[in-house]
Amino acid sequence: MQNAITELEQITLTSSAKNFLRETAKWAKFLSIAGFIALALMLMGSFFISAFYHTLPQADLIPFDLGIVVTLIYIVVALIYIFPVYYLYQFSAKMKEALISKDDAVLVTAFEMLKSHYKFIGVSTIITLSIYVLLAIIIFSGVLSAA
Repeated sequence: MQNAITELEQITLTSSAKNFLRETAKWAKFLSIAGFIALALMLMGSFFISAFYHTLPQADLIPFDLGIVVTLIYIVVALIYIFPVYYLYQFSAKMKEALISKDDAVLVTAFEMLKSHYKFIGVSTIITLSIYVLLAIIIFSGVLSAA
């Protein structure tokens, strides 16, 4: 027997589901605005890092400008992180608009933005975990070869 939902071409949202989506959109808006603020602070802070590294007594021992390298890393991370924050904000705005206008196309766009947000977070998590595993293999192989 097929599931009843697969036989339907459309889904009707109950008032409870709409309330849950409305509340989710509010939290998504809060988190995305907090993300934009964090990105702005990260970008502003990245320019002070270079000056901070020049004040360290060990700065002369490093053959390259570590402050510039760290600044560039912060800028790249901030530029990459803009995408999931933007997707989350768009989900919030589109979901609010869809619930007010009852427009299916806007609702689809809202869920597309949510999918893009989670896809980005998922791929970045896979990349991060892969880097951790690679670093663990390198560190443990170095420890074992030294023993």
